[in-house]
Order: sequence, then structure tokens, then C-alpha cells
Amino acid sequence: MPGAAADPLLAERITEQLHAAADPTRAPRMQAYMKSAMPYLGVPMPAVRSIVRTAARPDDPDADALLATAWMIWDRAQYREQWYAALELTGTRTALAGHNIGWLPFYDHVVTTGAWWDVVDACARRIGHLLRRHPEPTAELLRSWSQDPDLWHRRLAIIGQLDAREHTDVQLLRECILVNAGDPEFFIRKAIGWALRQYARTDPAWVRAFLAEHADVLSPLSIREGGRRPPR
Repeated sequence: MPGAAADPLLAERITEQLHAAADPTRAPRMQAYMKSAMPYLGVPMPAVRSIVRTAARPDDPDADALLATAWMIWDRAQYREQWYAALELTGTRTALAGHNIGWLPFYDHVVTTGAWWDVVDACARRIGHLLRRHPEPTAELLRSWSQDPDLWHRRLAIIGQLDAREHTDVQLLRECILVNAGDPEFFIRKAIGWALRQYARTDPAWVRAFLAEHADVLSPLSIREGGRRPPR
């Protein structure tokens, strides 16, 4: 847990509003789609985002207190939307203004305890933001995660630069992909293709050359996904 004190009133406000927005008819379908042991309230993501941003007003806690509150919500969650709300709380304007490498243990905690693609993928933007603000320590951690026995840490290392565009650390991207190129796990192969397709928006020639150079080690899924024309 972080050193700053959490705001239990903010955590309670978010949780109460999630319950107020619950849709019992939607919840079972959401749980089935995500193959989640944790139940859902039936609150769609746009509503979760709106609830968090309304609850986390400018006069609410500073960034470190928001982190502590996000950690509190995450650990006390009984429904998956509470997990989503905790991650959304780390993306508010106040939170991002104070975003620093001291937040990495929270994302590590999320990946370890959440261990599924929805929460792991939600961490990617936060990791990318940290990589741009604190490139050296964040890149060092991603290199470590890219070789972690846990597949979700490895997936996050691969997709951690999805929004980097021209700021992409190409060498880091190359390393994180190649160390996982032979992995048979679907979520790793898909992540490689996703990362390459996303970077193709910025440098399609680099991606084409990379795919051609490493066609012997990349899976057909990664090649197919990475070679797809990126959306405009």
C-alpha cells in the first residue's frame, strides 16, 4: 500500500454510485462474456468512467491519496466494476499530474491479483504514461516483466507502448516482442500482433521490415494481426 492515506468517503461514494447504476439483467451477460468468477453489477464502462470522474472532484484528494483510494477500492472490491473504477481513478487529471514510478507497485498488484486481460489491458495506458515521464526506470521494469513467468506481466510489457506513437521506444518494443516470440500462449501472440499493428500507425515501414525479418520466429497469429492495415 502507498504511504498516503486513502479517502474512504470517496471510495464509498464511488461504490454507492456503482450500485445505484446496477443493471441486474446485464450483469450475468457481462460476467459470462468475461469468464469472471467475480460477479458484475451490470454497469457499462462509459457509466463507470462518468461515476469516477464525477466523484473525484477537483477538491478531492491529491494524487497520492487518489492512488491509496484506488488501492483501497481494488482490494475491497466485490464486483468487477469496482476494479474498473479503481483503475479509472488512476487516470483522472489529478492522478496523472502526480503520476510517478511510485505507482508501479499498484499496477504490479493489479496484474498479479486481477490476472485477466481486461484489467491488464487497462493498465497499458498508465504504463505508457509512466514510460514517457520516467523512461529509464519504467523501461527497465518492462524488460524484466517481458521475461516474467507470469503471462500477464509479459503481456503488459508488450502492449505498454500502445499509445506512444512517435515516442515509442522501438528497441524496447523489439526486445519485449522477441523474447516472447515463440510463446504458444494466445494472449501473448495476440498482444504481439496488437503492439505491432498499433505502431504501424506511426511507422508502417518499420513494422513491415520487422515482420519480414522475424517471420521464422513469430507465430502466424502475430504476423497476421501485426500485418493488418491499422485503422485511420
